[in-house]
Amino acid sequence: MTTLEQETAETTLDPRRALTGLDRCDSCNAQAYVRAVLGDSELLFCAHHGNKHEEKLKPLASVWHDERHRLTP
Repeated sequence: MTTLEQETAETTLDPRRALTGLDRCDSCNAQAYVRAVLGDSELLFCAHHGNKHEEKLKPLASVWHDERHRLTP
C-alpha cells in the first residue's frame, strides 16, 4: 500500500471525521447522517436507515457517530 492509499484509508475510516454532503447512505444513496464502525469497516446511513438499523447495530459498533441532530433547527 502506498503512502497516499494509507492516508486515504485512515482519513476515510476516521470516526471523528464529520460527515459531509458527499457521504452517502449505503442503503439508498441519500445524504448520510450516521456512521457505524464495525471492525475495520464503516457503514453510512441516512436518518431513515440509521433509525431502522440503530437497535441492532449500535450495540455491535465500536463507534456510532450520529449527526441526525443537524436535520432539526
